[in-house]
Amino acid sequence: MNELARGAVTQARVVYALALRETRTRFGQHQLGYLWAMLEPMFWILTFWGLFSIVDRDTPMGMEVIPFLATGVIPYELATKTADRVSLSVEGNRALLFYPHVHPLDLVFARGGLEVATYLVVFVTILGGHALAVQRFVIEDALQVLLGLALAGLFGLALGTVLCALSVINNATQRIKGPVMRPLFWISGLFFTANALPSHIREYFLWNPIFHCVEIVRDGWFTQYHASYANPGYVLAWAIVLLFIGLTLERRVRAKVQLT
Repeated sequence: MNELARGAVTQARVVYALALRETRTRFGQHQLGYLWAMLEPMFWILTFWGLFSIVDRDTPMGMEVIPFLATGVIPYELATKTADRVSLSVEGNRALLFYPHVHPLDLVFARGGLEVATYLVVFVTILGGHALAVQRFVIEDALQVLLGLALAGLFGLALGTVLCALSVINNATQRIKGPVMRPLFWISGLFFTANALPSHIREYFLWNPIFHCVEIVRDGWFTQYHASYANPGYVLAWAIVLLFIGLTLERRVRAKVQLT
């Protein structure tokens, strides 16, 4: 047990060191640093806010526009960006595998942890800034909001692990990843809710786990909204299955990664 504990502590330190390196590599090369992480979600939020204003569209059930869009865009970005960054973790850090204590999964967990932490900060910053601007802050269930964000991050990590292993087997994975994942932007509930969809459309959209994450976050944030169709267990099942597949594939390709 002592040897197992020492090994776990060593790997935790490795993951922490890799996460620090990723932080400096990703954000330390720009003058704006961490502000770059907020630019993309802010762009989408302001774009849709402008479109809502132009067409004079109201949000469902009178929800405030900026929080409504932020609770859609940020969980989506958290899931998809985590999957994307994790899928490139081995390819972008292959030289680090020459160190004896660094393994492919350490790279995966370091990048995944950094993305989750980054988007949690982005979420708090954007919605906290909005609350300061309007001098009002109301949240229905903070734990449910955290649950939705955690599930989005876990799903992104699991999907990214699968894509990372597949990209080692065949580098065409990275080329087809974008076209396959891009439609998720339009079916993940960024600018609509499940309750507002017709039943014959909603049943297809609910196959998308990210849609459930968005609904869970909105249910926890807004007092007037109840996500009748969101299912945390469904997202967790997706994450467990994808992690099982990803970890199995990682064991198959580990020798190939280390040899190259």
